[in-house]
Amino acid sequence: MARMYYDSDANLDLLNGKTVAIIGYGSQGHAHALNLKDSGVNVIVGLYEGSRSVAKAEAEGLTVKPVADAAKTGRLGDDSAARRGAKNHLQSSHCSKSGTRQRAAVCPRL
Repeated sequence: MARMYYDSDANLDLLNGKTVAIIGYGSQGHAHALNLKDSGVNVIVGLYEGSRSVAKAEAEGLTVKPVADAAKTGRLGDDSAARRGAKNHLQSSHCSKSGTRQRAAVCPRL
């Protein structure tokens, strides 16, 4: 049987003072970004130049940056968009090296 997780199971203190970068603002990215923002986490969204999602994310009060800048600024990240085809906008150099404590990014194998 699957285990159910609730708000009381999460410790948001682990994210205090950190910025989470969400790359992409599609169905997954906007849900992650807005949930984290509503929970008091500092969130930035990385989008490619000319993305139609820039206006949507900014209308929700989110900070939008180019993908490379978001990946560098964010201490934690989500790569959902990269797995679905944004590889031209997110390169492995934007992702943290494994083992670094300064930045932890979830990045695809590019």
